[in-house]
Amino acid sequence: MPTKTRNDQDTATKSKSKSRNRKRSREPKADDVASNAPTVAQIDEATGSLDTLPPLPEGGLRIVPLGGLGEIGRNMAMFEYDGRLLAVDCGVLFPEEDQPGVDLILPDWSAYEDRLDDIEAIVLTHGHEDHIGGLPYLLRERRDIPIIGSRFTNALVDAKLREHRIKPQLHNVSEGERVTFGPFELEFFAVNHSIPDAMAVAIRTPAGIVLHTGDFKMDQIPLDGRITDLAGFAQLGFEGIDLLMSDSTNAEVPGFVPSESKIGPVIESVIRDAKQRVIVASFASHVHRIQQVIDAAAKNDRKVAFVGRSMVRNMGVASDLGYLDIPPGVLVSLDDAARMPASKVVLISTGSQGEPLSALARMAGGSHRQITLEEGDTVLLASSMVPGNETAVFKVVNALAKIGANVVHKDNAFVHVSGHAAAGELLYLLNTTKPSNVMPVHGEWRHLRAQAALARQTGVPEESIVLTSDGDVVDLVDGQARIVGHVDCGMVYVDGNAVGDVGEDALKERRILGEEGFISATVVVATSSRMIVRPAAIHARGFADNPQIAEQVAPLVDDEVKRQLEDGVTDTHRLAQAVRRVVGKWVADTHRRRPMILPSVIDV
Repeated sequence: MPTKTRNDQDTATKSKSKSRNRKRSREPKADDVASNAPTVAQIDEATGSLDTLPPLPEGGLRIVPLGGLGEIGRNMAMFEYDGRLLAVDCGVLFPEEDQPGVDLILPDWSAYEDRLDDIEAIVLTHGHEDHIGGLPYLLRERRDIPIIGSRFTNALVDAKLREHRIKPQLHNVSEGERVTFGPFELEFFAVNHSIPDAMAVAIRTPAGIVLHTGDFKMDQIPLDGRITDLAGFAQLGFEGIDLLMSDSTNAEVPGFVPSESKIGPVIESVIRDAKQRVIVASFASHVHRIQQVIDAAAKNDRKVAFVGRSMVRNMGVASDLGYLDIPPGVLVSLDDAARMPASKVVLISTGSQGEPLSALARMAGGSHRQITLEEGDTVLLASSMVPGNETAVFKVVNALAKIGANVVHKDNAFVHVSGHAAAGELLYLLNTTKPSNVMPVHGEWRHLRAQAALARQTGVPEESIVLTSDGDVVDLVDGQARIVGHVDCGMVYVDGNAVGDVGEDALKERRILGEEGFISATVVVATSSRMIVRPAAIHARGFADNPQIAEQVAPLVDDEVKRQLEDGVTDTHRLAQAVRRVVGKWVADTHRRRPMILPSVIDV
């Protein structure tokens, strides 16, 4: 069992790194830069798997990001000290249009598949899907890994894992608390984000202190009164932060993110002015935003119904734990809401990201079982668009506009503020914590580089800013962080019940099928007599509106097979390849297309 102490100030018994109390250098030396940077040859030699990496020096801490760098999603990092492992977050990434058939994308923990028993715990910074969504798939491989998170985060995890019939080992922690798992002492700090109970975590080992912020912003007047603990960060900075791993999502955005409280009056005015039904689409975890919608609905004498499985589940959890305050008589079932006058209803729905199977998308497409949108209804998209989802979102917006709905979104009304710190807030964090090394996390490459630029502005030496990709191996030794190698770390696709069975080759074939269709060509031959028994049968799907158009190639196929047989070719595989070449050349010459070609030669 982990040992726990609250607000433990006895730092004398804690192991210190050599650099713990030293001042951060303001002027990097040229020879320091050269000595810190590994050569290309060194990294190449250490690329591939954990077995090919240089050994972790005694007393060093190794950090390997397994997702979340160069992308928004599937956040996960693995920490190693003295042969033991600690994971921070385990999220998912949602697929884009060029990944057909994929349901989810997971972090790639295959480098550790033989070391899952070495994992002391998984620390969760908060309950968003891009930080917890991969847990069911990791816990399938080892179910007894302790899960460390806040009360609300763990409640969401528990509800999610029940659907997968997994009973997790959950350990609730709160800000100001310290727990120890193996060689890792963890201290938690309150941070403000677009979900309750988000936390940053300080990871203490004899190698030094790492502060992982998770996702955060610095709303000074948050709805729940829970602000980011800058005082705690400053105290930790005074003790000495050896490595800062900080949220980079909004590092390109200047200034400060407006307060969530500024959204409430706008939401209230939208609901007040609406003449018919109001549908609000939001993330199913944005309790603060949904609280403002409920308050506005109650003020305007409207009933509220939740739409979408995840929305119903998460808001039930939030209400049960006291994070969501629903006035008596305001919440009704969806069936009741469908029978009520349109001017008396607010529906709070999933689908703010244009997900094809979400409640809002089905309403926009006219396929929702209980709700049929009408001209004059108001749809409020109370969220931003996650990068990569723009096309899907505007497809839904246009479908709603075609119906005649009044669509309110962040581009035409002040109905959303970000949950991630902008550049001004990140500068405050850097100057408050004074880290010796900075490793930007959580963001696309433009975000990571913007965070690195902010670190330089605050005086972090160039050689102490570590820009990494998924799979890069970072060692923190003697107070200096540096990349020492790379492990294979790709995309792990979930397709139905299959995990990892779909790869880039399969996706390429799916893209070809979706864009160009396919042509099959089947010929029956008797190789013993070198004759065609049945002429080529050509079938095309998704190639042209006229399915018979591909039959024009059948005589060419028969002529080529006959020629091959007369030349003594009797191997059906070689014959099939000849068929492929003929069909491919005909398609390229006559249609300038590249469908998938499926040749088949049957010997009887």
